[in-house]
Amino acid sequence: MPRLLDPITIGSLSLKNRIVMPPMATELATTEGEVTSDLVKHYKRRAKGLGLLIVEHSYVARGGKLSPHQLGIYGDKLIAGLARLADQIRAVDTPIAVQINHAGRMAKSDVCGVQPVGPSAIPHSKEFEIPRELGKDGIEELVEAFSSAAQRAVEAGFNAVEVHGAHGFLLNQFMSPLSNKKTDEYGGKLENRMRFPIKIIERIKEKIGNFPLLYRLGADDMQPGGLTLDESKVFAQELVKAGVHAIDVSGGMIGSRPVELKGIGYFVPLAEAIKEVVHVPVIGVGRIRTPEFADEVIRKNRADLVTVGRAMLADPKWALKANKSLQK
Repeated sequence: MPRLLDPITIGSLSLKNRIVMPPMATELATTEGEVTSDLVKHYKRRAKGLGLLIVEHSYVARGGKLSPHQLGIYGDKLIAGLARLADQIRAVDTPIAVQINHAGRMAKSDVCGVQPVGPSAIPHSKEFEIPRELGKDGIEELVEAFSSAAQRAVEAGFNAVEVHGAHGFLLNQFMSPLSNKKTDEYGGKLENRMRFPIKIIERIKEKIGNFPLLYRLGADDMQPGGLTLDESKVFAQELVKAGVHAIDVSGGMIGSRPVELKGIGYFVPLAEAIKEVVHVPVIGVGRIRTPEFADEVIRKNRADLVTVGRAMLADPKWALKANKSLQK
């Protein structure tokens, strides 16, 4: 029976344990999305003792920028800074991944500089702008943007790439019947709604080959009429067929901490359900705070790895302490 401190592989990447620091926005980049010394220090303080560190969501195109100081991966000029970050984390013997993302209709023009885009001209809520509906040309441009971002991650020396398809961002928007009302081959039935993210995975694979690739899956919109867990089980299998090496399971169209969910490990049941239908490692998330609970999730085979977010922000030595306490 595996435990939290046991090794595991994601594709060709070997991890010394199953503790993952998830991507959490810091707002420590420059306004151009460049790596800063403060951002490097933030991650380096938390890197020791981890199996894998996943750097915060980084925008693949200027129109997909969510916040003023979000980290970027949209251009080659950013590679040098990203390489400095990757080098610093690998120096403490911890593999590092970067999450790549596009905010879609959750972007705001005063931040990203253009009218936000989405699968349909439906705003995220009344506080957001009406997005421009993406046509086939725009979709193809973004497929290229994601794949080019993945290629930059490889050039910068990251050990893996995670594609963000959760929390109401662009790929989640295409998957959700609530935000995707398209009537062409990108909308309607599940096969069409998942066409865009699958094309992105396939194009990424064309550019970076068998490089370790993760997908952050919003497995359940948690809203009436939204994407369901049963649909996501089908989608997860298609992601694996397309070449994804691990699935990082979250949920909700409103961010990673839905207010209606209480208790610890609130997304672990979603991970457990996805794990039943795929043969690649599955990551469980959701208010996992103690080493004991994290270890229990692994021992009970509910997930293959776990992320520890807020607790690790509060205590940069969380992973080191977990290693020590579970080895007793």
